[in-house]
Amino acid sequence: MIFLFPEQILAQTEKAGPIKFRKQFIAAESFESVGVFDVNGDKVPDLVSGNFWYEGPEYLKRHHITDVKRHGEYYDDFATIPMDLNGDGRLDFVTGGWFSETLRWHENQGAGKPWTDHNIAKTGNIETIRAWDVDGDGSLELVPNTPGKPLAFYKVKAGTSTTPEFTRVEVAKTHGHGLGFGDVNGDGRGDFIISNGWLEAPANPFTGSWKLHSEFSIEPASVPIIVTDVNKDGLSDLISGNGHGYGLSWYEQKLDKRGKRSWVTHPIDADNSQFHEMQWVDLNNDGKQELVTGKRYRAHNGNDPGANDDFGLYYYSWNGDSFTKNVISYGSLGEGVGTGIYFSVADLRGTGRPDIIVAGKQGLYVFYNEG
Repeated sequence: MIFLFPEQILAQTEKAGPIKFRKQFIAAESFESVGVFDVNGDKVPDLVSGNFWYEGPEYLKRHHITDVKRHGEYYDDFATIPMDLNGDGRLDFVTGGWFSETLRWHENQGAGKPWTDHNIAKTGNIETIRAWDVDGDGSLELVPNTPGKPLAFYKVKAGTSTTPEFTRVEVAKTHGHGLGFGDVNGDGRGDFIISNGWLEAPANPFTGSWKLHSEFSIEPASVPIIVTDVNKDGLSDLISGNGHGYGLSWYEQKLDKRGKRSWVTHPIDADNSQFHEMQWVDLNNDGKQELVTGKRYRAHNGNDPGANDDFGLYYYSWNGDSFTKNVISYGSLGEGVGTGIYFSVADLRGTGRPDIIVAGKQGLYVFYNEG
């Protein structure tokens, strides 16, 4: 009989996938969010993370934006969503934080000037923020995840070189850790997925009542919870990670002959923890999406289950029956890289291949997709 120690088992299972990535260290800053957009109008993607933006295409030149307040190991900066909010042709960005309990935006003043900070709303503790087209008009609404507080989205009316307007629409009196958006029941309207069920969209998302279907419990869920038809049976399924413990799973939607809905849990990866953020994206241009996710480094300052395990960034490919795990980065601190709370996928070099940009308490990195 041959006995394998845990590290030997991991060494056997953590294998690189067929898509090759090249890791590039950018900065040792410990912000947990990074966005990608053209800051200076030269039509080259730049990186924006915390106090700085990094000028493309090399990302070696760093420019100061603002001074985000620090609380222990955290910076109060839990998203980076690009939007031209005042209609001046320059992209600004939306963020917010747990400690300030405030949704805010940073105004791009251009020409090397400091960016101006603007508060949007007092929301309660913000886990992170996502932008989805809730009303189907082609524009994005802002949706903060505020555990224990009401779920609300904010309709944006961009200004014309003036202050934008934000309209708050409450969806539910409370929600927990985790948030997703997509059409669950196939009626053509986007529904919200929360940790204890899904909220069915009314015909009018601004004035109608959102009906809660308490059909599952996946607390503490990732942000986002992905809505997609994984197995191509015509029904939307869910993909969610455990943001503060072990496990990554997909939840298969089933309908019986009477139309009663149920959900079957399928584990994807039970051996890793802190799958807090993920994206569903086509990495190799084959028309099929891959699941990109990884371990958030020190999500609760080292107090989560598995916090001291090695770190990884992965993509999972659907093979028609289950997910195949592929390693982008894996190892101990200093070698392996995980995620923060908000990462980006974008084609930085114009190769037609999406690259992966991650920020976290371990630093800021680009993983160039070499095909």
